[in-house]
Amino acid sequence: MTNETEKQEPDHGHSHGDLDADAHALEHIHDHDRQFQPDLEDTPPTRYELMVYAIRELLIEKGHVTQEEITKARNTLESWQPSRGAEIVARAWTDPDFKKRLLTDGNEAMADFGVDAGGAKLTVLENTDEVQNVVVCTLCSCYPRAVLGLPPDWYRSKAYRARVVVEPRKVLKEFGTEIPDEVTVRVHDSLADLRYLVIPKRPAGTEDWSQEQLAEIVTRDSMVGVTNPKAL
Repeated sequence: MTNETEKQEPDHGHSHGDLDADAHALEHIHDHDRQFQPDLEDTPPTRYELMVYAIRELLIEKGHVTQEEITKARNTLESWQPSRGAEIVARAWTDPDFKKRLLTDGNEAMADFGVDAGGAKLTVLENTDEVQNVVVCTLCSCYPRAVLGLPPDWYRSKAYRARVVVEPRKVLKEFGTEIPDEVTVRVHDSLADLRYLVIPKRPAGTEDWSQEQLAEIVTRDSMVGVTNPKAL
């Protein structure tokens, strides 16, 4: 088994729709727990963020949307939590038929949990003894928000987006995740219309656990692929 890193080529026609772009530009989640990520709040607005602000003000001025509607949409995004993804992973670990559906068509299977990914295709990846899947968005921060909530700052940082595609093992080590040389690391690049969710490996010693117990050890980071769950 090779340890070659595989990466999907990004689509440079990358774009966001509806109010997601506004929420993406305005949200500031304080999660400064990675040494390699900058404080995003200390950096000046980018060209694209300024464009978002301008478009938002223009839409409000033309009467296409109100500030209240934008605020409501942002609050909805902020209410989404990684626990929904953890419940999905726990069921996949205990229900082979559901896992098969999940790997075949993520959008269809996640509808069981009331998840609507909008216009994005939700692709589910499974970590195994041979493969560790890791997710990134090299162009901005496309992320399965309907399942995991808002992305953490480290996921949105330029450092993570640039480094994980060229030195994934080193980046994962900074998260405390050691990947053996015989395990292939595959880096998957999210797009505006394509999102990924990782089913991490089920830890040994959890064979008799309930779905509720299993969901408690599934973290947001493990569903991005930078960590692996551990039996508590």
